[in-house]
Amino acid sequence: MKVSDLLAHGFEAVSLPDGEREIDGVYIGDLLSWVMGRAQMDNAWITIMTNVNVIAVASLADTSCVILAEGVEMPADLVETAQQKEVNILVSSQPIYETAVQLAGLLS
Repeated sequence: MKVSDLLAHGFEAVSLPDGEREIDGVYIGDLLSWVMGRAQMDNAWITIMTNVNVIAVASLADTSCVILAEGVEMPADLVETAQQKEVNILVSSQPIYETAVQLAGLLS
């Protein structure tokens, strides 16, 4: 499944510089050092964190996208940084668990 395919399933794009990126798994976490060491390349990363370090970790871990759960909003200056760093950022209004369950269903 491509990141852009999530838009047809209730996810909202905040930054989508590479919507054709494939999703191959899901990682959930808010402890950035933990995510950096454990998220796999092409994972969709679900979090509620919205600081510049999220963009850095997503880039270093080479995740396909960051999904901000629970309707969390990313500040405009960070959206611009995500675009520049080519990091896909999506938002789900659902809680983290429901977001993960929905995503897992779409990937299977």
